[in-house]
Parts: sequence; C-alpha cells; structure tokens
Amino acid sequence: MLAAQRRALLLERLVLDGRIVAKDLAAELGISEDSIRRDLRELATGGLCQRVYGGALPVSPAIANYTARQAVAVDSKTRVALAAAALIQPGMAVILDGGTTALAVAQALPKALQATVITHSPTVAAALGQHPDLEIYLLGGRIFKHSMVASGAAAVEAAQAVTADLFLLGVTGVHHEAGLTTGDADEAAMKRALSRRAADTYVLASAEKIGAASRFSVLPVQEVAGVITDAEPTDRAVQDLTAAGVSIFPASVE
Repeated sequence: MLAAQRRALLLERLVLDGRIVAKDLAAELGISEDSIRRDLRELATGGLCQRVYGGALPVSPAIANYTARQAVAVDSKTRVALAAAALIQPGMAVILDGGTTALAVAQALPKALQATVITHSPTVAAALGQHPDLEIYLLGGRIFKHSMVASGAAAVEAAQAVTADLFLLGVTGVHHEAGLTTGDADEAAMKRALSRRAADTYVLASAEKIGAASRFSVLPVQEVAGVITDAEPTDRAVQDLTAAGVSIFPASVE
C-alpha cells in the first residue's frame, strides 16, 4: 500500500472509529508501527489529526481564528448557550470564559437577570453591557487574539482574587481519555486557574468538539460537574464520556 493510500485510510478510520491506535492498525495492515507513526506525523503537520500517545484523535475544528470560528456550528453553539444560560440563577456569581460559545451565552442571558459575571474576555464583557442589572468584572492581562481573552501571568494572578458559584468553560476538544484540551498553553493555564475559583465547572461543548482533541490539556473530564452539549446521545464519543463517569447535560436538538 502506498503512503498516500495509507494516509487516506487513516483519515477514514478517524472518521469511522474516532481514533487510531497505531499498534492495532499496524498489525491489521501488516506493516510496522513506525510507518503508521510517520503517516500520523505527516497528517498532524497538515492539521488533519491530533497525535496522542499510541496513536491519534480527530483534530478540533475550533482551532481556526476567532473571526472564522464565529461562522462554525452557529446553531449548535446557540443550543449549548441557551442550556448553559439556564444554569445561571439570580444572585449567582458566574465566571464566563471567552470564545464564540461563551459569547453566545452572554447574548442568551435574560436582560433582567441580576447576577455577577466575571470574565477575562473583553468581547464577552462588552456583550453584557446591555444588561442593566448585571455586575461585570473584567480580568486583565495579555490578550490572546485567537479567543480574544486575557491570558498569561497577570491574568492568572488576577483570577486568584475572585470566587464564583459557577464557571462556564470553553474548550476546543472534549475526549474521554485526552480530557479537555485547547490549542494554547497560556490559555489552558488560565482556564485551569479559573476552574479552581468556582464551586462547579461546566463545559460548553458544541457537537463538533465532542471526541476531538487539541494540543494542550486543560483538565481531565472527570474534574468538571458536567458537559453541556447538543451532540446526540447515541454518538460514540458521548457514550464513551458517559462510561467514563462524565455527566452529560443535553442541549435540546430540534
């Protein structure tokens, strides 16, 4: 089998199986694991998969720039946002992450809601400006333009001064083994810092992020209160999360 044919097969298996185990596929094809690993390196260099120990996972489509992501899975993000917004009760203090799904949550909040929202995203803070009864706290630091959020040491230090009832966490990948992942190390560190400041953390996960992975780990999936997603309950990746002990909060699929 030619290298190009193998790589096409690898991509097909990623779609069908949701992962590649290099050892198993090498045995099936009667070739060396090194050949599979070389193919996976080539695919990963082209942004077509995310390499993990022992194989590869589907790459998250949420690694595009902020402007491009605003046009990705808009309806899916809206469903997740509406379900997440329903968790916020009057009087709560809530940490709201940055990114396009978090922005959709901000836009979904009732105008009359009385609560406190803490965010490190200037775009999210600006979207909340039309809510007259919300207290808004904006954490500062270096702006990571991919998600339009503050990150780095200054932002992490600012996070230590807040506490909240709830953190609505945005990530680019949710996988039962790879955990919660994102594409930048500083952003991952900021998300971890914010999760430690809230009593409960819920993940905002539109369907395209379920079963996918990015380069940097945020948290193990078992460390959050639940994952809010509109992915179908019959989806294999959702079933794997449930089997791993993760609570799935379905966003309505119409």
